Amino acid sequence: MNSIKYLIRLLKSSGILNTRTWILSMLYFLIGILYIMLPVIPVSLPPLAVKALIIPILIVIFKVTVRNDNTISNWLIFAALFFSWAGDVALGVTRNQETMFLMGLVCFLLTHVLYVIVFFRTSGRNLPPKKIICSIIPVLLYGLVLLYFLYDDLGEMKIPVVIYTSVILAMVAAAINRIEKVNRTSFYLVLIGAVLFLSSDSMLAIDKFSNPFPFASPLIMFTYIAGQFLIVLGYLCGVTGE
Repeated sequence: MNSIKYLIRLLKSSGILNTRTWILSMLYFLIGILYIMLPVIPVSLPPLAVKALIIPILIVIFKVTVRNDNTISNWLIFAALFFSWAGDVALGVTRNQETMFLMGLVCFLLTHVLYVIVFFRTSGRNLPPKKIICSIIPVLLYGLVLLYFLYDDLGEMKIPVVIYTSVILAMVAAAINRIEKVNRTSFYLVLIGAVLFLSSDSMLAIDKFSNPFPFASPLIMFTYIAGQFLIVLGYLCGVTGE
C-alpha cells in the first residue's frame, strides 16, 4: 500500500499529467482493463481489436506531451512504442501461434533494445563502474535464477529466450544508470516501469514454458500496461525538465 501511495505521489509531482493527459491516461487504462476483463464480461468484442488500441493511446499521450518531436531519443521512443504495438498484435493473433509468438518476441526485443539506447543516450554522468556493478548485481542474479528455473523447459527456444532475457536485463540496468542524469521523479518512474515490464515478461515466460498459473493473463497484461505507461511518463519528465 505504501508503494502505491508513493507511486501516486510521483505521478502527481511529474507535472506532465494536465487535464488532457489525465483523460488520455484514464482512457489508456480503461481500454487495458477492458481487454483484461473480456473473458469474464458479457460483451462481444474482438480481443485483438481491443488490444490493438492500447499502445496507440500511449503514443498519442507521448506525442501531445513531448515538446520537441525532432530529437533522436524522441523518435527512438516512438519506434519502441510502435514495435510494442506490433508485438501486441502478433501475440494476439490466434492462427500460427508459434510463428506469431516468435514475431512478437522479435518486436519486443527491438522495443527493449531501443529503450536501452534511449536510457544510455540520456545526457549526464554515468554511474562509476563500482556503483553500476553493485546496482546491476541484483538484476543479474534475478536473470540467472529465472533462466535456471526455465532452462530445461525451453526446448528449441533456449537461445532466443536467453538473448531476450539478456536484453531486458540490460534495459533495467540502463534505467538504473539514469540515476545521476535525470530528476528524481523521472528516474523512479522509468525504473519502476522497467521493473514492471521485466515482471510481465518473466510471468509470460513462466506461464508459457514452465508452470502455467492462475490469473497469469491479467497479471501479465496489467504489469505490461502499467510498465509501459510509467516508462513513457518518466521519460517525458526527464526531457521536459519537470
